[in-house]
Amino acid sequence: MHSIELLLDDVTDAGVRESWAALAGAGLPSLAHHAGETNAPHVSLSVTEHLDDRADPRLRRISRALPLPLGLGGLVVFGRPPRGLVLARGVIPTAALLALHRDVHESAGGAATVAHTTPGGWTPHVTLASRLDPDQLARAIEVLAEADRAAASTTAPEPGGAAGPPESGRVVALRRWDSDARTVTIL
Repeated sequence: MHSIELLLDDVTDAGVRESWAALAGAGLPSLAHHAGETNAPHVSLSVTEHLDDRADPRLRRISRALPLPLGLGGLVVFGRPPRGLVLARGVIPTAALLALHRDVHESAGGAATVAHTTPGGWTPHVTLASRLDPDQLARAIEVLAEADRAAASTTAPEPGGAAGPPESGRVVALRRWDSDARTVTIL
């Protein structure tokens, strides 16, 4: 399986990792438990079984549009019990982000294997935890709400902004993840 992913700026990446750590600290499933060096907060643009390396030059040209603003929204849930639920933070799609997604999809050959990564069906998000059962999901939402409240009480607001974890940031890089070869290529 191959995926084309957007990486987050350092501040937004750190905020997501804090959410991962809060979940792990509560004994819940979290991407903090994934110790691989390729594990990084990201937004998947395309997931497909096959991606020819010849797509890389086209994808590199597209990556010149970066950085782009990234707005993080509320929590979203994917999946159904008993297989396991996925908890993520939604990404607010902008016209620029949707155009980048469409361009990546076309440059990667247009055939995404995972339906929620196709243009018109894309559900942009940053995953926080997977393989949750319904009780763990409820607890995870409580833990993240507590962490957000704690961050809001200790973080001074930026001029014109609110305290707490960053609700907006930037996507700064494009990468290709090859899960078969276990390799990452920054594009």
